[in-house]
Amino acid sequence: MKVIVLGAGVIGTSSAWFLNKEGHDVTVIERQPGAAQETSFANGCQISVSHAEPWANPQAPLKVLKWLGQEDAPLLYRFRPEWLQWKWALNFLRECTPARTNDNIRQIVAICEYSRQTLQAVRADTGVDYDCLTRGILHFYTEQKEFDISLPAAQLMRDLGCPRESINADEVVRIEPALARIRDKIVGGDFTATDESGDVYKFTSGLAAKAAEAGVDFQYNTSVTRLITEGSGAGAKITGVEVINADGRHEVLHADAFVVAMGSFSTPLLKPLGIELMIYPGKGYSATYRITNPEAAPSVSLTDDGYKLVVSRLGDRLRVAGTCELNGYTRELNTTRCEAITRRTRELFPDGCDYDNPVYWTGLRPMTPSNVPYIGKTRISNLFLNTGHGTLGWTMGCGSGRAIAEIVSGRRPEVDFAFTGMPRQAPQPLILPRPVQA
Repeated sequence: MKVIVLGAGVIGTSSAWFLNKEGHDVTVIERQPGAAQETSFANGCQISVSHAEPWANPQAPLKVLKWLGQEDAPLLYRFRPEWLQWKWALNFLRECTPARTNDNIRQIVAICEYSRQTLQAVRADTGVDYDCLTRGILHFYTEQKEFDISLPAAQLMRDLGCPRESINADEVVRIEPALARIRDKIVGGDFTATDESGDVYKFTSGLAAKAAEAGVDFQYNTSVTRLITEGSGAGAKITGVEVINADGRHEVLHADAFVVAMGSFSTPLLKPLGIELMIYPGKGYSATYRITNPEAAPSVSLTDDGYKLVVSRLGDRLRVAGTCELNGYTRELNTTRCEAITRRTRELFPDGCDYDNPVYWTGLRPMTPSNVPYIGKTRISNLFLNTGHGTLGWTMGCGSGRAIAEIVSGRRPEVDFAFTGMPRQAPQPLILPRPVQA
C-alpha cells in the first residue's frame, strides 16, 4: 500500500521505518526542515520503562492544588478560556482513582517494555549512533513520604516484569558516586538496571536517514493543512492530505492509508473530521550543559523525584529536563523555570558542568489525561493514530512505530495494550524482533 505518515518526530519516523519494513510505499510529511525538530529535539533522553506511573494518580490532585501559582512548580497549570483544557483537566481527575491508575500503569509498562526491546533490535539492525548508555536509571528521593509512596509502585513494576528495585541511600551513592555530596539528604531510591538513555534527536535523525536510504520519501518544509474525506459513516475514507509544500504551493497528496503522528497538533487536525482526541500540550523544559569535569558529573541516568527532573549523560553533554506547563501551544521560555533547572543541577553537581552557558529548550508534549497514548484505528477505515505519548514518547517510540505498522498491515501487535479502535485481548508474551544480519 501507499502510506502517508504525518510527522517526523521519533513516533512518525519509527512508524515510517516499520511500515517500510512491512513492504509499504511510505511518504513522511514534516513541516520542519528535518526529522526530530520539535518535541523529539531535546527531551530528557531516558528510555524509562520504570518511570511508568502516570501524572494522574491518587496523590496528584493535592499536589496540583499545592503547586498552583508557583512559577517553578513541577506541574504548572495556567487557566485559559479553552474548553479543551478544562475538559482535559476533568478527565485527568477521573484518571486519578487507584483502579484507573493501576490499569494505566499496566498498559504503559507493557508498551514501554515492548518498545525497549524493539529499540534494541533496531539498534542492532541499523547501527545508529545516539550516545546510548545501558547503565540503567537511578531514581532518588529526598522526602521520606515520597519514598514510602514509591515502594508499592516499585513492587507493582516488579510484578509486571520490570526489575525496579527499591534501595537505600548508601546504595544510591554507590551506584552514582556523583551524588555523594547530597548523601545526607537522600532517603532512598530505586534502580532499574534494564533502562537506558540516549539522544533522541540523534537517534531519530539517524533512523530517518536509514529509512530514506531504504526508500522512504521524507518531504520536509511541508505543512499539513487538512485531510480530505469522501463518504460518510462506516463508508468514510481519507482520499488525500492537503499540504503547503516546500515551494509554498498548495498540493494534495494521495495514499491508501494515513497515519497521524503529529503529537499535540493531531488534535486540531482531526477535530474537523469529528474525531475528538483528548490531547493537550504540556510544555516541557530542558537545559543542556557542557561537562567540564567528567568525574564530578553523573554517568548513570537519574530521576530527581523532589524536583521532577531527569538527568542524562550524552557524551560530553549533560541533559536535564522536566517540569510541565499546561498553557496552550506557546513555546516561549519561562526564565523562572529555566533558572530553577540550573539552580538544582548546580546544587547536585557543582563542579561537573559549565553552568554559565546553558542551552535551554521547550517542547510540547502531547499529554493524554491517563498518559496512555492513542495507537490504532479510527472510525475512518484508512486513518490511523500514533499520538499522545506525553512524557514517554522516546521510551514508547520504536514499539509504537512497530505496532502501528502491524495494525496498518492488518495484524494485531503481540502486546497487552488497549489499541484504539480494537478490543482488548488477553496478555501475550513479548516477542523480540530479530536483528537483520549483515
